[in-house]
Amino acid sequence: MEAALDLMRRIPPKKSETALNALLSLLPHHSSDLLSQVDLPLQVSMDDASMKEFLLCEYNRDADSYRSPWSNKYFPPLEDGPLPSEELRNLEVEANEIFSIYCDQYYEGGISSVYMWEDDNHGFVACFLIKKNGSKGGQDKRGNLQVGSWDAIHVIEVSPDEDGIAAHYCLTSTVMLSLTTENKTSGNFKLAGSIRRQMNLDLSMAEGHLCNMGRMIEDMESKLRNSLEQVYFGKTREMVCTLRPPPEGVQICLPDSRPI
Repeated sequence: MEAALDLMRRIPPKKSETALNALLSLLPHHSSDLLSQVDLPLQVSMDDASMKEFLLCEYNRDADSYRSPWSNKYFPPLEDGPLPSEELRNLEVEANEIFSIYCDQYYEGGISSVYMWEDDNHGFVACFLIKKNGSKGGQDKRGNLQVGSWDAIHVIEVSPDEDGIAAHYCLTSTVMLSLTTENKTSGNFKLAGSIRRQMNLDLSMAEGHLCNMGRMIEDMESKLRNSLEQVYFGKTREMVCTLRPPPEGVQICLPDSRPI
């Protein structure tokens, strides 16, 4: 199992689904563990009821249907699909509205979805998803990438204290980056990878769950972006300069590591 997870960490996001299916056929007894611990690039679907796009993942899936956060309906239709309680659904609706604004301001566009459900410890779990298509003809306003995508998955387990004054938040975040540039000066450049981090905090509930979760996600995304810049862009720049030193006075500029 450890070798399988280690392998998936080294697979480019575009090929992760094919690699996961191969591992599931080789290790059927580890299927549940693999599906719960391996994140795949997010897929997009259309909510025919609200006419809005939403993101697909394991957290809003039941059988072959996916629940939309906008209409709270399953597509394709599913009669007995699980739904959040009324209180949690109201929080989910508010979170989707706020996160949609966050996505537009921070990512300059993209698609976001938020899903919530109850857990077995009298708390709940929230999943915040963002997908940005930076390819030509996509949502990229700068238009520098031939092909590019940024997938962010934030899962937060919330466990309120018995007194209801504070809560424990466990955030697990995954970012998957894939990009390709092509120009006459530098030629073709391809980079792909993923990074995963976890954060645990005990916070007061005075300002509400959404404020606490929002600050954690914003802080985590900043850290993940810095890590991506150091690990992927920094190492790539180092290798390029080592193998092919640029002329004196010329700097190597890789694509911007901000969310595409």
